[in-house]
Amino acid sequence: MRVDALAVRLRPRSYVEAADLGVRLCQHVARSVYASYLAVALPVFVLCLATFEVASWLPTFAMWMAKPWLDRTILFALSRAAFGQSTTVADVWNAQREVWWSQLIRSWTQRRLSPWRCLTAPVYQLEGLRGEPQRRRVQQVRSGKTGAGILVTSAFGLVELALVFSLLALCVWFAPEGMRPSLDVIFGAEGGGEWRFVMALAYAMTVALVEPFYVAAGFGLYLNRRVELEAWDIEQEFRRAQPE
Repeated sequence: MRVDALAVRLRPRSYVEAADLGVRLCQHVARSVYASYLAVALPVFVLCLATFEVASWLPTFAMWMAKPWLDRTILFALSRAAFGQSTTVADVWNAQREVWWSQLIRSWTQRRLSPWRCLTAPVYQLEGLRGEPQRRRVQQVRSGKTGAGILVTSAFGLVELALVFSLLALCVWFAPEGMRPSLDVIFGAEGGGEWRFVMALAYAMTVALVEPFYVAAGFGLYLNRRVELEAWDIEQEFRRAQPE
């Protein structure tokens, strides 16, 4: 990897600053990231919502399970943006074997349950390691930074929860008189099926909006960890000062 080619200015940062670096990167290339991400996410969300006829809880659960797999498209776009490259849907399509199908089962199972997946996902996807070297590398990147990954996951989880309830509140407030449901109708086990579909739709909208920034915050943590482990900031400055 040519560190001098990175478009991101590296320096040692606190984990809060590192997460903010990732968020700012996502803001800077939002059009590219969202175009790539939504081209994949929207069909998945439609399929998930279609499972409402099977069980009212299934669409939300299916979208929750799909998030680590969808994150791979976001991370692909962000990793290219870090080197100043834009990403199109065609780029994602051409790299589909690497982005979508590599480590497919683990993305839907083991890594779904990881509370620090935002920090370790770049290792699995970008470093090209397998087996024992990959396991050791993940442990190295996680060492002393697991708490930062959990905090980022928790913070964005709370943001998602707040947005879902805000969207539901808007639907309730603007519902015609006589049609406003009570909480036991929305969240109860019986009745109110249409409102549970609205909840699933609100969750889909929230994930579509928030997930790129969550992945970006974790990517910022990962870049900062590379600075700590391998002095990328020093190498970057050295190579820029003495170009080949």
